[in-house]
Amino acid sequence: MPNKPLPAKQARSRQTLKNLLTATVQILDEKGLAGATIPRIAARAGVTPGAVYRRFQDKDALLRTLSLEVMRSAAEHSEKVLTPEAAAGRSLAGLARHMVRTTLESHRQHAGLLRAIHDFAKSHPNAAFRQSLDELEIRNFRCVARFVLLRQEEIRHPRPESAVHFALLLVGLTIREVLLLEAIWPLWRPLLPKDDDALVGELVRAFLAYLGVERTENGV
Repeated sequence: MPNKPLPAKQARSRQTLKNLLTATVQILDEKGLAGATIPRIAARAGVTPGAVYRRFQDKDALLRTLSLEVMRSAAEHSEKVLTPEAAAGRSLAGLARHMVRTTLESHRQHAGLLRAIHDFAKSHPNAAFRQSLDELEIRNFRCVARFVLLRQEEIRHPRPESAVHFALLLVGLTIREVLLLEAIWPLWRPLLPKDDDALVGELVRAFLAYLGVERTENGV
């Protein structure tokens, strides 16, 4: 038998929650952590501040829910797209270039949101919340590492698995530092690649060189 439709009240409740989380993402991306006020989020979601407080005790509770949802969605997306089928017929150089570029582009597109979540979580007093975020980030990281290791036969490093983990950390932390901590750019800009295309090229080059992969694709 087909599933029965949700009662109207329950369906509206789920839609309201979805609208609130979407509005919070947008405000964090545009205004940052300090600008993500409950009245501003409520207005963007089309509800009253009172409706927000009926769901969440305070702004902290809303941001904890949103942070976990963003990280969970990222992990689920990686698990959905980084499959053996997606790697079929592609070299590690090609996979690396695609992964680095998409990671850079997503961080560039949502730098405000990611910076806000990073700032919110790094010194949060709730240890269980921080641990849950860390576990989701590790889940995503391990999914990417498994994907890279589908091309393990191309890796010449004597310890392929640990090398992949370290190489991914180098790339990920570089992107995070460059894009999420842009306040340092005036001093460091002259030492960085001139644009995103050059940054992708250098990160891919470093990634492949560390793994001992022959650089034969697209001049990488």
